[in-house]
Amino acid sequence: MSQNSVLHENTLETVKATAPILEARGSEITSYFYKRMFEHHPELLHIFNQTNQKIGRQPEALANTVLAAAKNIDQLETILPVVKQIAHKHRSLQIKPEHYPIVGENLLAAMKEVLGDAATDDVISAWEEAYGVIADVFISVEKDMYEATESQTGGWDGFRSFTVSKKEVESDVITSFYLRPTDGGTLPMFEPGQYITLKADIPGEDYLHLRQYSLSDSPGNDYFRISVKREEGEGELPDGIVSTFLHRHVKKGDTIEVTAPAGDFYLQPSKRPVVLISGGVGLTPLMSMFNKLVEDQNRSVIFIQTAQSRNLHAMHEYTSKVADENEWVSYHACYDNVTITDKQDPYIQKEGRIDTEWLRSLLPEEEADYYFCGPVPFLRAVYHMLKEDLQIPEERAHFEFFGPAADIEN
Repeated sequence: MSQNSVLHENTLETVKATAPILEARGSEITSYFYKRMFEHHPELLHIFNQTNQKIGRQPEALANTVLAAAKNIDQLETILPVVKQIAHKHRSLQIKPEHYPIVGENLLAAMKEVLGDAATDDVISAWEEAYGVIADVFISVEKDMYEATESQTGGWDGFRSFTVSKKEVESDVITSFYLRPTDGGTLPMFEPGQYITLKADIPGEDYLHLRQYSLSDSPGNDYFRISVKREEGEGELPDGIVSTFLHRHVKKGDTIEVTAPAGDFYLQPSKRPVVLISGGVGLTPLMSMFNKLVEDQNRSVIFIQTAQSRNLHAMHEYTSKVADENEWVSYHACYDNVTITDKQDPYIQKEGRIDTEWLRSLLPEEEADYYFCGPVPFLRAVYHMLKEDLQIPEERAHFEFFGPAADIEN
């Protein structure tokens, strides 16, 4: 992946020298970038979750990526894991080579606008050259992913039509949708923990909406299952426009177009015990892992699920039943609010937030692999508990952000 040979030495030095100003003003640059790009290319609006735009997560994620590229421009191979993670999302969203010049043009324009005199001709020229190399890296990695996805058994390129074969309410806010190929064809295998991109054509909207949802059942079935949380908001179609549309308007027999599974957060091969820790709807990719582990029966599993309350907690009865039937499966639930009825349930074991003391009491004595998913504050809390309090090595602690990546440390 090293591209040093095609970048001039003065380009490397100039780009690296911009790192401090990008660290200070990166989000300002990327916020302006998105605003400018959408004004000039409204046809790209559907690719990006506009809620993430409003709250700043998408600009922050791009700013972090640009900063990492600046710091490592002389050794791009060091950011290959980040490139692959983003490339999975790009492949799932159908980002193609022709999109990269548009991004480059608007990113350079944003740098000029925000940095003013600091964006000298030399700086812009260096970044133009560097962007070309970085774009080529992404295009190459994504090309391999597109080809691998289409060539696998049951695989396809672009969007494929699926029929909703069942719609099942899992909690007051989470509903599962079972999707079967409308063409009756086979489905590809996927890694437990991966996601699909769904295309929503919502009446009254100016453009299509794309959303990525984790697959919540194990691979090898003749359906895909997604379990979607309805985001809170006001009006007929609030900020969670796609989730609200799915909950209120999509029914059994309707068709939805989706892309093939993608993602780099999935169950890694190992013989070690597995500890799954979920916060709210973060249980969806972990449920796919859980079901696969239950099917294979070759690793013990501890599943720790947290939620605000019982009525908001999905799939509790199912997980309890599996734990009852398999002695190598351990299950524990933690709610912010526990009722008198909850206290009669042996699997609802803690009121309040997950903490180090309770977590330590549930873990196996031997080395284990950890997978956790949930809201950003939850992810950060669990990450620090595992890393700092329990001294779990980073290579055995795996997590995923829903939506754009954020800084796990802060």
